[in-house]
Amino acid sequence: MAADQSTELEGFMERVKARNPGEPEFLQAVQEVAADIMPFVEANPKYRDAKILERLTEPDRIVSFRVCWQDDKGDVQVNRGFRIQANNAIGPYKGGLRFHPSVTQSVLKFLAFEQIFKNSLTGLPMGGGKGGADFDPKGKSAAEVMRFCQSFMTELYRHVGHDTDVPAGDIGVGGREIGYMFGQYKRITNNFTGVLTGKGLEYGGSEMRPEATGYGAVYFMEDMLHTKGEQIEGKTAVISGSGNVATHAAEKVNHRGGKVLTLSDSAGFIYDPDGIDLEKIEWVKELKNVRRGRISEYAEHFPGAEYHQGKRPWGVAADLALPCATQNEIDLEDAKTLLANGCKAVAEGANMPTSLDGVHAFLEAGVLFGPAKAANAGGVAMSGLEMSQNSARRALSSEELRDLLRSIMDGIHKRCYEAGLQGDGFCNYVKGANIAGFKKVGDAMLAFGVV
Repeated sequence: MAADQSTELEGFMERVKARNPGEPEFLQAVQEVAADIMPFVEANPKYRDAKILERLTEPDRIVSFRVCWQDDKGDVQVNRGFRIQANNAIGPYKGGLRFHPSVTQSVLKFLAFEQIFKNSLTGLPMGGGKGGADFDPKGKSAAEVMRFCQSFMTELYRHVGHDTDVPAGDIGVGGREIGYMFGQYKRITNNFTGVLTGKGLEYGGSEMRPEATGYGAVYFMEDMLHTKGEQIEGKTAVISGSGNVATHAAEKVNHRGGKVLTLSDSAGFIYDPDGIDLEKIEWVKELKNVRRGRISEYAEHFPGAEYHQGKRPWGVAADLALPCATQNEIDLEDAKTLLANGCKAVAEGANMPTSLDGVHAFLEAGVLFGPAKAANAGGVAMSGLEMSQNSARRALSSEELRDLLRSIMDGIHKRCYEAGLQGDGFCNYVKGANIAGFKKVGDAMLAFGVV
């Protein structure tokens, strides 16, 4: 970046920091995008003159509300709920709901900001949004979760709608929580519309939704490898997480002939030198989704597997890495370790799982690096297809949806590759994703004038 552009970036970030104090996650996301977008904006003054980047860093609106509910003892509990409606220039706000103690306005603003570009890259008409609450479903009874979800939706319902804002699931919000919230929305409004995605198949959900994010991340990994004449077959992979994204990423790596070595949860990770095959993945799904157990039980059940408490899996040598747990789970030292162990490619299955200095380390080393807004866009793409099915009152088959998902991920890779290819033949997918996502949204905003 030229000196004058660097000065412009510093000035821009100082203004953003002044308006958003105490929001490190949001500022990290803006810094990462702005560093790539600023030279593009300077080369295309129409975006600079209309202050498109400045407008994108200010959400359309932030809704914050109290969520009161009673636990099984009859005691009143109070949580805080949010919905960040970041930008709807290309379609209704779209993005997940997260129920986790770590939820803050900063976290949700970063996720909503990223969602703008991610949704743009899919090619589907979806704007960016995110929401959630500092509620932890873990350790709660089904009745407590139901009461919380009903109270949450009693406030949220007035801010969402199938043509306004269509939330989905995220960390802590699965099929159970979506069902409780949709039931409450239907009861309050007397409408049966596609206001939420991730619904059960019995009431308007889509086939392939649980698989989409994990499969999509592996599809993006595969596309990156193909540019170098390589493939997943015969390669080893380290994967973090053990929820839907991680288990389905592991499943697709197996489908492609790769060998998965690790999975994890918040307490530690398991390493299986024999490989986590499809049969073992099904066992993990049952453990996490039905029994709601801990990944440590894997090592107790499968001889030869190791459990490493309080650690992350990035010290295990492998060809490929797919972080599928949470934000900032790969820091600079983790990135250096992966590189030292010969990692060839990284595809982010979680949202911003690599710290900014970790991303820079991967890019400087010249490894293939698929950023979250591109690599994990399969989930929101499938949500967009669920919206389309709801509007048309029809259901597509798994085969049709799998083909559509593969086609969408191919399109995302192509857009990122074309925008990020450098003169030396290296593709900076981070830069490509940011520019390609920004351009579509920016052009729509220019068409609307100053609004």
